Amino acid sequence: MPARPCRRRRRPPGPPRLALGLALGLALLAGLLVPAGRAAGRAGARVVPRGPASGSPAAAAASSSSSSWPGAPPLAIMGLMPLSDALEKGRVGRGVLPAMQLALEQILREALLSPYALDLRYYDTECDNAKGLKAFYDAIKYGPTHLMVFGGVCTTVTSIIAESLIGWNLVQLSFAATTPELADKKKYPYFFRTVPSDNAVNPAILKLLKHYQWKRVGTLTQDIRRFSEVRNDLTGVLYGEDIEISDTESFSNDPCTSVKKLKGNDVRIILGQFNEEMAAKVFCCAYNENMYGSKYQWIIPGWYQSSWWEEVTPQLNASRCLRRDLLRAMEGYIGVDFEPLSSKVIKTISGKTPQQYEKEYNERRGTTESSKFHGFAYDGIWVIAKTLQRAMKYLNVTNKNQKIEDFNYTNKELGKIFLDAMNETNFFGVTGQVVFRNGERMGTIKFTQFQDKREVKVGEYNAVADTLEIINNSIKFQGIEAPKDRTIIQSQLRKISLPLYSILSALTILGMIMASAFLFFNIKNRNQKLIKMSSPYMNNLIILGGMLSYASIFLFGLDGSFVSEKTFETLCTVRTWILTVGYTTAFGAMFAKTWRVHAIFKNVKMKKKIIKDQKLLVIVGGMLLIDLCILICWQVVDPLRRTEEKYNMEPDPAGRDISILPILEHCENTHMTIWLGIVYAYKGLLMLFGCFLAWETRNVSIPALNDSKYIGMSVYNVGIMCIIGAAVSFLTRDQPNVQFCIVALVIIFCSTITLCLVFVPKLITLRTNPDAATRNRGLQFTQNQKKDDSKTSTSVTSVNQTATTRLESLQSENHELRMKITELDKSLEEVTMQLQDTPEKTTYIKQNHYQELNDILNLGNFSENTNAEKAILKNHLDQNPPAQWNANKDFVEDINSPEHIQRRLSLQLPILHHAYLPSIGGVDASCASPCASPSASPRHRHVPASFRVMVSGL
Repeated sequence: MPARPCRRRRRPPGPPRLALGLALGLALLAGLLVPAGRAAGRAGARVVPRGPASGSPAAAAASSSSSSWPGAPPLAIMGLMPLSDALEKGRVGRGVLPAMQLALEQILREALLSPYALDLRYYDTECDNAKGLKAFYDAIKYGPTHLMVFGGVCTTVTSIIAESLIGWNLVQLSFAATTPELADKKKYPYFFRTVPSDNAVNPAILKLLKHYQWKRVGTLTQDIRRFSEVRNDLTGVLYGEDIEISDTESFSNDPCTSVKKLKGNDVRIILGQFNEEMAAKVFCCAYNENMYGSKYQWIIPGWYQSSWWEEVTPQLNASRCLRRDLLRAMEGYIGVDFEPLSSKVIKTISGKTPQQYEKEYNERRGTTESSKFHGFAYDGIWVIAKTLQRAMKYLNVTNKNQKIEDFNYTNKELGKIFLDAMNETNFFGVTGQVVFRNGERMGTIKFTQFQDKREVKVGEYNAVADTLEIINNSIKFQGIEAPKDRTIIQSQLRKISLPLYSILSALTILGMIMASAFLFFNIKNRNQKLIKMSSPYMNNLIILGGMLSYASIFLFGLDGSFVSEKTFETLCTVRTWILTVGYTTAFGAMFAKTWRVHAIFKNVKMKKKIIKDQKLLVIVGGMLLIDLCILICWQVVDPLRRTEEKYNMEPDPAGRDISILPILEHCENTHMTIWLGIVYAYKGLLMLFGCFLAWETRNVSIPALNDSKYIGMSVYNVGIMCIIGAAVSFLTRDQPNVQFCIVALVIIFCSTITLCLVFVPKLITLRTNPDAATRNRGLQFTQNQKKDDSKTSTSVTSVNQTATTRLESLQSENHELRMKITELDKSLEEVTMQLQDTPEKTTYIKQNHYQELNDILNLGNFSENTNAEKAILKNHLDQNPPAQWNANKDFVEDINSPEHIQRRLSLQLPILHHAYLPSIGGVDASCASPCASPSASPRHRHVPASFRVMVSGL
């Protein structure tokens, strides 16, 4: 279509002077306020009266393009856009001109506005506020009456012009202004745009977040108004949608600090708003902070230039961020931007599919650089044509005496008709469904993902239908699934391992079976001397305590994985009571028996006293009473409750993107330390005293209390193991399996060893020699010589069970020797009487000698073997009654003078020594001399140390 010159004509009646003054004032103010270098290209803002400068790529497009046949009345449209070659934004204007030409030609062929024709006139704004306003004013003053304004690329120029449109009753339609500021209908009521605004991506982002169930996000925004407005709108969109913005960060030049804060707040889904240069810095910081990969998802603008990272990589090398590091951090990011052309193969309003249109556009533009806004410009021409068509129909229907060409800048009625007709736009264009909502285009938003160094379209969002479509699951996440929106904290109760519980329970059952067998053995043989002498009732208490301790193991192994919380709380009390009572019963019985051994052996004054089992039962009962008082007070004042202790989060062993929060159940109360201190103090003192008694009696073996040595060993065992077990179980508090294993093994070991030490020797004795218990009742003392020194020590030892027959023969021989002693005493008496000068002395000596002899033979610790000797002595006394002593006191003192005593001993001691040596392994009574060596006696034989018998009184 040939270019049509802009003819100067008389300006029709314009708007009120106030409106014109406002526009001119805004133009001058804008020119003064525009900072240097803000808009590209400052040189020569001008109205393009005849088209682009000759020789430019846009020279093919006339300054006035018409879609009418020659002679058709034109409908002038004001086209405002940068077209200069010197401007970067000029590429946008030049790139959309071929698309607009195609639209005008197709509208002309379809006679959509017959008998009128569109007359699109271009004016170069040069992206300068002052020059743009001057171009707008010149178009109004010198050009024809424009029905609408089409264009607006640069944000500042567009916003100034759009704000003044209400004074001219002009409707503006933009195809490239995406700033969210223009969505304010109170400020810009006559502004429309076919391109979605930057805020249009927010509903799409919301849909994507819901699709992957991301409910916690963070924002990272560059401190520029354009990005801040998008973030603010996003906050409003997400508000009320059950999506939390956990952190909002912004930066001016260095984003690393903000990235660190996002990581510190555990933000996994990051919504970014920044330009290409800052995007490279952000991803470098993300690489350094390890905020990439399977755990993170970055969502950033998708309008960056193709291969944008290639241009900024050289700048980043200086900051120690390599290209491979940048690409690694960028991998998988999702870009969000409007769809420049619809991907659907559907015929548009022009009768062609978007793909056919794109082909024609590429052919038409030739070598001119393409613009991403060409599809919106193409659909924009169609929007204007359809709006004018609806306005014409409305005027025809209403039978008003007005025509569309009657419009002027003061005609508010026609201006309102154009505004309403624009709001009713709804058709399918090359960019998708074209429909406005409050002047905003409800378009299609595309999602792209950076995969293997290229951006791949993975989905699109239809704003009209509010639907999200993911293309064949083309989104590739770094992990096996989409990242989580936060560190998923999975509470995990640390419980007792079932195999471990089963093994220890099996050992416990075996221990209880063994204890039951010992109890049966103890009850069945309670009348046997061997069992009777070892206090069977105390043994029953030891067994009972051991079985209660065994039973507590089952309760300690029951946790939240086996029982409910309420049941677990009940078990806290039950198992404490059972273990405490069981320990006190078993250890108390052993303590009482050890105390009896210590009292008999170490306390000389008590050797002649009898300590019966009833007294030991009183001791055990007292210990249990103290325990019950403590437990009852504990339960009433501060009962045990179930508590949960949370530990530091741990990574998932299976490698999933979750963190494990270990939770451990405890039985605790408010003053747990105080109560445990009381129990440990009481038990500790009792245990220390028990160990002391066991140490004191470590070398004692009393046959009459035939298990005293084993009881002492048991006290050692229980004391040491309990101390070790309590300490280790406290240190392994956070490891329930280890703690339960240690506690259970300590209980099993202590109970089993104690029961075995007490009952296994009895079982062996009764099995090998059932009659040994009936003869092994005397208290026997031996002299044991140590191997390493010459010192001797008196100890009380039990007769060796394997040499019982040998012991019997020695006891028989001992009896015969005692008979010989009696006969020798008779001879000694006769000799003594012959040595005395008077009968009175003989009577005195005889009486005292009988008393000494009685002391010698009165062995209080022998019960059976001394009966015969006592009988013989009694007969002897009956046959020789002692004479009555009637001497006076002075004579008695004379008999007991030192001279008389020395004389008697000089005669008695050699005879007694000579007579008694055979009984202790010395010389025979028939030996010629009492001073001879023991080995000279033909009857002398060596008796082993373990079988020697020391006769009391010697």
